[in-house]
Amino acid sequence: MAIEIERKFLLCSDAWRSEVHESVRLVQGYIARGEATAVRVRISGERAELNIKHSTDGVHRFEYEYPLPIDDARELLDKVALRPLIDKTRHLVERGDHLWEIDEFHGDNAGLIVAEIELADADEPFERPAWLGEEVSRDVRYFNSNLSRHPYSQW
Repeated sequence: MAIEIERKFLLCSDAWRSEVHESVRLVQGYIARGEATAVRVRISGERAELNIKHSTDGVHRFEYEYPLPIDDARELLDKVALRPLIDKTRHLVERGDHLWEIDEFHGDNAGLIVAEIELADADEPFERPAWLGEEVSRDVRYFNSNLSRHPYSQW
């Protein structure tokens, strides 16, 4: 079992764009989503996975990931996944010893951009770039599973 410790932030400027070293389009859909647990299918390029996450505080999550055949993932997204799907571009930015994943949402969540950082401990110190805004780690509105239920465009 893997425990993921992730903190999530809004951004206060577009200055991060000049630091991006890689970007990839992600499409994901939820097979099941509850208060604390979500099961999703994600396609990233020609790679697909099934992911199960369980959290009670928004920062610490039990996370399980399993590879899926791409055709199975496409079928699950097309025929089984709850709507709307999450469509986003993930931009990668390295700062110090950490990797920032900056998700720029499309479709029903267009206009939303959040930055996430995975840490070894919730209190681990990290460099806070000038483009980093308000922390929303425990705000359920920004969880992808919630965005698939209550899209940003409807806030």
